[in-house]
This record gives sequence, structure tokens and C-alpha cells, in this order.
Amino acid sequence: MILVTGSSGLVGSHILYDLIGKKENVRAVYRSERRMNRVKKLFDYYNKTLNQSHSFDDVEWFKADVLDIDSLNDSFNGVQKVIHCAALVSFHKLDFHRCMTINRMGTENVVNLCLKHSVKKLCYISSTAALGTAENPITEKTRWEPGKEVSGYSVSKYSAEKEAFRGASEGLNTSIINPCVIIGPGNWHRSSLTILKAGSKGMKYYPSGANAIVDARDVSNIVLRLLYSEESGEKYLTIGHNISFKDLFGLIAKSMNQKAPSKKLNKTLAYFTAFTIENAYRIFRKRSPISIESIQSAYKELEYSNEKVKKRFDYEFYTLEESMENAINGRFND
Repeated sequence: MILVTGSSGLVGSHILYDLIGKKENVRAVYRSERRMNRVKKLFDYYNKTLNQSHSFDDVEWFKADVLDIDSLNDSFNGVQKVIHCAALVSFHKLDFHRCMTINRMGTENVVNLCLKHSVKKLCYISSTAALGTAENPITEKTRWEPGKEVSGYSVSKYSAEKEAFRGASEGLNTSIINPCVIIGPGNWHRSSLTILKAGSKGMKYYPSGANAIVDARDVSNIVLRLLYSEESGEKYLTIGHNISFKDLFGLIAKSMNQKAPSKKLNKTLAYFTAFTIENAYRIFRKRSPISIESIQSAYKELEYSNEKVKKRFDYEFYTLEESMENAINGRFND
């Protein structure tokens, strides 16, 4: 039996689809029935697109929460392998404690139960946010360092990785996957897919930063390769393509017959706007539409290396155009 946490998310749902395709016994942890509908829609989309017949009903659904140790413990009965995807992604200071609780403590709970139940393999879905940025390109060995421009989300994912490595040091066969910005079929109002929503309307301005994009299908493929491997204590940057935000928003606009952005957004103005809006919303304990941390990210010129994963698995990633087409064709609402 393979247990998947965060099963209704972009990565988790792709992993479920691929595991069912391999005829594995899969148990998916969920928190609400409404979220399960996202997974069904993804199954329906890929079955139609690929002419497949992967059955959503073959997934064993188990209601639990990574922070509720009792329900989570019950979900581990009979489990041999675990893929831990559950996480909170937020770049709002208001969510820092929630990020630390869900990302670090949730991972601590998963690791402890893996050890308790003698699980044979744990694959933990981390993030490029858990890596440092001092090198160019950034690799798995780039040391994470604290700093004033390090987001609360970054702190939480780095802390969660320490829990995963603790499990490895205590004998748990553990692999860590560090994806970048992930795109794929799903709801464009959620997670990293909001970047598609922003670009789909056409944009005049673009931030001067750069990041990396990866297809959700690539992340799932790499996770499953590691799931069946015997190695432990290794981490893999799962990076499709490095790209500037100007080029990324240009590609999104082109794919949707919109005008590409042509003017660079003034950094000082962007920071001032984010500072003003976020602090105004904070008075009422609400999340603002933009945040200082998200603006900081938009102006960082980051580049990552995927050489380790490419060499380890002789792997070729989907092209940006293929990933964009798949994400656009598979758009749906909850």
C-alpha cells in the first residue's frame, strides 16, 4: 500500500493518476470531500486526452490531517511507502505560523509515523525555496541561509527538510524532491497556477526577475522513480526550464492570443505598492492580493541546475510549450 498526503493538490493528484496507472494500491489522505472533486476532474481530463481508463474509484480515500496524529496514525495501517505532498504555500507574513505548523510539524508527524510503522520508503516533496540562492546556478548543494529577504515559506520548507533528513538519519529510506514553480491542469485560482491566471489577461508590465518552471507530470515521474529506488538521503532539484518573468508572461500571452508585456515594472514602485496594500489588509487580519515577499521573489534572478536528476534518470523534461498547452487545455474550476 502506498500512502499519499496532499493528494488533492497539483502534484498529489498527478501522482495518484500515475500510481493507479501502474496498478498500485493507493491510499489518499484528504481533508474534505470537496477537494476530492479536483482529483476526479484531473482523472477525467487525462483519461480523455490520453485515451486512458485510470479509475478514480480505485483510489482508497482516507480522511485525516497531517496535524491530527490520531487520524494520521490510522491512515498508516498496512502502508509500505509514503509520498508526502501536503503543504501550505503562502508568501504572506500573516501565514508564517501556519506555514511552520503545517509544513514543519506536519512533516515531523509523517516522519515519526513512518518510523513507527516501519515504512520502507518516504518521498518528501520539498521546494526550491528550501535551498540557498548564493550560487548561480543553484544546485542541491547550495546552502540555505537566513536573511531579511528569505520568505517565511522558505523557512518552513527548510525546517521541514530537516525533519525528513532526521528520518533518514534514524534509518528511514528517504528521498527529497525540490521542484520549482509547477504548472499543469487545475484551478488557476490556486497555488502556482495563479501565474497562468495573471498572464492570461495580458500584461503591460513585467518584473525583472527570473525563476524556473516544471511540468507537474515531470514532478510525478521523478517522484515515482525515487519511490522505487533503494537510495536514501539524497535530494533532487526537479527543474524543467529556467526563464525570465518577461519571457514567461510573454509565452502565456502568446498561448492565449494576448499582448505580451513590454514595459519593465519599476521595482521601487512595486515594493511601495505591496507594502501599502499588505499593511492595510493586515489591520483587518486579511490576506492582501499581493505581498512584500511575493514582490521580493518576482525581482530575484534565480537559475537552477537540473543536471543531477537528468543524469541520475537519463531524463528529458517536457518543453515549456508542451507544459503550457497541457495547463491551458486542462483548466477547470473547483
